[in-house]
Amino acid sequence: MGPMLGSSPLLPAGLGFSLLVLFSLDAVTWQGRGATLLLDGIQQRSPEYRQRILHHEAGHYLVATALGLPVTGYTLSAWEALRQGQPGRGGVQFQAAALEAEAAQGQLSQRSLEQWCQVLMAGAAAEQLVYGNVEGGADDRAQWKQLWRQLDRNPAEADLRSRWGLLRAKTLLEQQRPAYDALVAAMAAEASIEDCNQAIATAWVEEPAIAA
Repeated sequence: MGPMLGSSPLLPAGLGFSLLVLFSLDAVTWQGRGATLLLDGIQQRSPEYRQRILHHEAGHYLVATALGLPVTGYTLSAWEALRQGQPGRGGVQFQAAALEAEAAQGQLSQRSLEQWCQVLMAGAAAEQLVYGNVEGGADDRAQWKQLWRQLDRNPAEADLRSRWGLLRAKTLLEQQRPAYDALVAAMAAEASIEDCNQAIATAWVEEPAIAA
């Protein structure tokens, strides 16, 4: 669920060829893991990149928690994801057995569909709230479109629904900005899930939550 920021295309010719060979081998052996680790490792050198990923993932975390989907883990880099057995650059993992069971049957309830949409769009919503623009979330949008197709819904409505989900998620983050900021600080310190949840609970603003 993490954002992927563009790297510079200005690579020396030799390095570009070497990377191409590496990526080709990686696609066969590690299913792209080596390339992901390399690119993320380079980008992790940028404090701005690390901060944007942190804020993006904290958005997913807080909205999932607010909508009753307990978070079970989070990662902020591809290396952390590999160590935890997670694909890609990692992200936020949450309990969604009921949602996944419904989706597998192609019979997702309206409530569950709205929950999925808000949680998936929450990373982009957090970026928009903090930075005023969105650079990540391509994987999140792809997951949403895949789910929409799986449910055999009208393709023309997918983008409209995702914009709705982003707006709802952003509104929730705005309402709970103190809790969100506390969560960002906790995740930056690599706090445990228990400590992250406590940070949210301590700073939570008691006001009507957005209906799922």
